[in-house]
Amino acid sequence: MRILVLSDVHYACDAEQARRGHEARAVGNPAFAAAVFVWRHFIWLRDPLAHNHRLAQILEANPSPDLVVANGDFTVDSAFVGISDDAALTSARHVVGELRRQFGTRLKTTIGDHDLGKKSLFGGVGGPRFLSWERCRSVLEFEPVWQKEVGAYSLIGVPSTVVALPVFLPEIPNEEHHRWVTAHNECMDDIARAFASVQPGRRIILFVHDPTALPFLLRIPEIATRLECIERTVIGHLHSRLVLRTAQALSGIPHVKGIGHTIHRYTAALRDARCWKQFNVLLCPSPPGLQCLKDGGYLHLNLDESGRTPLSTQFIRLPW
Repeated sequence: MRILVLSDVHYACDAEQARRGHEARAVGNPAFAAAVFVWRHFIWLRDPLAHNHRLAQILEANPSPDLVVANGDFTVDSAFVGISDDAALTSARHVVGELRRQFGTRLKTTIGDHDLGKKSLFGGVGGPRFLSWERCRSVLEFEPVWQKEVGAYSLIGVPSTVVALPVFLPEIPNEEHHRWVTAHNECMDDIARAFASVQPGRRIILFVHDPTALPFLLRIPEIATRLECIERTVIGHLHSRLVLRTAQALSGIPHVKGIGHTIHRYTAALRDARCWKQFNVLLCPSPPGLQCLKDGGYLHLNLDESGRTPLSTQFIRLPW
């Protein structure tokens, strides 16, 4: 069985395209604005709105895989509040619509941080919104926690932001805290049931967008006792294997508080990143990758349904 995995499409519909320069406008401090320019221009992505065509490239190159997993972040999130913003919802609906049109019931989806909302890098604008969570379920018809049996394998997908809610809670409006905590508890229970249902001897492939969720998953007894069954955990979010290697090298650094939400969030994730190794992490890069390396693409997972041979993976690079 061949499984196509794509992540971090970050599509921008016409309404999001009209917000060109949205990150710079969210920064009031000129020094921070200059830092955003340098980061974007030379390292991350010079023009984050210029890569819509890469979805069509992936679809054209993969007409009929056996299964498809889209591992989160369907929109650019130009308002920083996820698909509670109508423009971001339009972007996500386009991507999901194209995927469902081509792959139908073979498509599985996970929810990314930008689908729910994420504070801007230096501006402190935005954050997760509960309406985004509701729209992911009711409008896009995503399953927050899903499980699919394939031969000797159990494939499980989970929503990373909701799992790692304690990290993101400071970015959420106070009046929404109760509903988010309820959603977190329900998801953790659903994940525990999914892992508890995996029969002895079966292998697990876990799909989670943001690896920040992994330490929180490790606290679930039904996962902690089945770590040896997880053959691979496929993540997105980091966009490039260079970022993954850097994060692994910085794992265990102290959690830094009091100097901004971005540093708080990043160091909280890196403090516990040593556990990523226990999950056998495999990164699916974003389609464009980094501006400085142009190293983006997608994955093929080649799965022996009998379980006699280990899972093999192939990275398919997309040309710039």
